[in-house]
Amino acid sequence: MGAIRLDLIRRYLRPHRKVVLIGVAALVVVNLLSVSIPLLVRRVIDDLQDGFALQDVLAQAALIVALATVMGAVRLYSRMLVFGVGRQVEAELKQQIFDHLLKQEPGWVQTTGSGEVISRATSDVENVRRLLGFAVLSLTNTVLAYALTLPAMLSIDGWLTVAAVGLYPLMLMVVRLFGGRMMRQQRRQQEALASLSDLIQEDLSGISAIKIYGQESTEQTAFAGRNRIYRDAALNLARTRSTLFPLLEGISSISLLLLLALGSGQLESGRLSIGDLVALILFVERLVFPTALLGFTLNTFQTGQVSLERVEELLRRRPLIVSSASPTPPAKPARGAVEARGLTVRYPNAPRPALVDVSFELHPGELVAVVGPVGCGKTTLARALGRMVEVDPGQLWLDGVDITALDLAELRGQVGLVPQEGYLFTASLADNLRYGEPDAPFERVEAAARQARLEGDIKGFPDGYQTLVGERGITLSGGQRQRTALGRALLVRTPLLVLDDALASVDNTTAAEILRTIRSEQANAQSNDQGLGRTVLMISHQLSAAAACDRVLVLEDGRLVQQGHHSELVAERGTYRRLWDREQATEQLRSAG
Repeated sequence: MGAIRLDLIRRYLRPHRKVVLIGVAALVVVNLLSVSIPLLVRRVIDDLQDGFALQDVLAQAALIVALATVMGAVRLYSRMLVFGVGRQVEAELKQQIFDHLLKQEPGWVQTTGSGEVISRATSDVENVRRLLGFAVLSLTNTVLAYALTLPAMLSIDGWLTVAAVGLYPLMLMVVRLFGGRMMRQQRRQQEALASLSDLIQEDLSGISAIKIYGQESTEQTAFAGRNRIYRDAALNLARTRSTLFPLLEGISSISLLLLLALGSGQLESGRLSIGDLVALILFVERLVFPTALLGFTLNTFQTGQVSLERVEELLRRRPLIVSSASPTPPAKPARGAVEARGLTVRYPNAPRPALVDVSFELHPGELVAVVGPVGCGKTTLARALGRMVEVDPGQLWLDGVDITALDLAELRGQVGLVPQEGYLFTASLADNLRYGEPDAPFERVEAAARQARLEGDIKGFPDGYQTLVGERGITLSGGQRQRTALGRALLVRTPLLVLDDALASVDNTTAAEILRTIRSEQANAQSNDQGLGRTVLMISHQLSAAAACDRVLVLEDGRLVQQGHHSELVAERGTYRRLWDREQATEQLRSAG
């Protein structure tokens, strides 16, 4: 596994190898200068013992200041380069993940859970950035620091060098011990913060329900509990940090005291000069930071490799619904003719198919309703037409072309699908209406709103078409959300329009007006020699709306059990008549009540 992870690290750094090499070269220069400065200080101090000229001292001091300035500038440059690589990889990886997620079928995102996907796309990517930026820089700097500093120290006095750095392994052990605990505590703090944020988001989205049922105190108690968990996690992390850093300072101070104690004896015996001792002190101080940081670096390296594997696992996931390797061009002109030939759809791990051997035809310009009991496969049929669920080749045809042979973008450019829960974005009403065609002129936006019977509602809003729709359209009623989603689909001139119970939250009168608008649109298209208008497949549980359609398809248990005009189906025994009688009885009870 380690080899695979190192291979992944090399693969991510390869596009930026030039920048990384320049950054490493800059670190070499920094470490060479950091070794040279203590040696210059040693020479100046030793020269002072035999008398000195102020001009010489000032010249030496100026040289040391110049070297220190150059070292600081080069160090800053190296960090900007290497940290910049980490940031660049982070940005590229987030874009790559986002593009990859857009290719996945909707069912995978829903079953995987958005929280898990978001965690990999944010927290894990940040860990990868630390791995490729901070960890690479820190490990390289530590190796160079020891490789260049230890030989210089040993050349001065080997015994004092061993005594001075002898406690550094203890420092590393302390960092490793506390570093692991800090990582766990930081993770718990992040999880507690995420839980707290989730509760806030959920309560803000459901603020109406909280007030209706008077559950403010319940939510306050829940928030207080999660807030307390977050506070305790943050305090535990602060205590560990407050313990670790004084310990590191204590160990480094003991190392320095040991050097001073043993070095004073060497001074007295004449085997060591004052300049030598000062240089050793500077070298020891120089090794404290990279040694203490090494433990954190190793933890970051390990965490980053785990996150790298999690990100790669996400990127390796291949979408089940993809375009054909050699797609067939769509029929020209597009007419919206649909044919199902033994259509069978089974969801993964489902005990039985959602649709079984369904065959029918939709003629261009037809308005056809699909009805049936709950769970009969109506929504699956709608999703299959847009390949939101996978279908086998040869089962579903659009204008004489197998939809599995079409490019996905081409197919979805010809099929307008309006789901029952029309998703709205946090944007203005106008932007939501023109989402399918962002550059559509305002006149078309107004026309789509009129067709969806939304214009009257919009005029009642203070900001009209610029009214900001809240998250998921929460500021609108259910009917307004559905009609906005419908208007969005009507604005895009697709030859096939599929309404998946898209009028469920609309009253019967408004639904009838919308259907009349669609009818008149088709009539205008025919009279103006623009073809037969768009084909409409309307899935509905309102049989009164289905009665106004050209034909009705009746599904039950995933099978097509009846089809024909409303009057024909009501006249014969079967599922449709049973559903019609039930709806009429419900209407009578509602009227009587």
